Amino acid sequence: MYLNLIKFKMNTENVKRPDRIVKYKATAAVSTQEDLTSDYLNILGMVFSMLGLMMKLKYCAWLAIYCSCISFANSRSVQFEDSKQVLSSFMLSVSAVVMSYLQNPNPI
Repeated sequence: MYLNLIKFKMNTENVKRPDRIVKYKATAAVSTQEDLTSDYLNILGMVFSMLGLMMKLKYCAWLAIYCSCISFANSRSVQFEDSKQVLSSFMLSVSAVVMSYLQNPNPI
């Protein structure tokens, strides 16, 4: 019991080092390369939705929704024009799924 009390007293010492404290300074992260994953998936979503609409392929229509959801998740929120393009790609893929099931209501 006495040994545990001694260990407790040893652990309560001040272990902070005020001479090692450094104030945080935010640095501007300059990225020379942009991540183009959302752009590529946006184009793939449009291609798959056109294939789903024209060829009446349900797999392509569902892949278009998958690609447009990933593109929306990875897109930057600061560009308003880009968000309009992602939204139009998503609506095109939804319409491809709806039209493919309207013409052939059987499951995949």
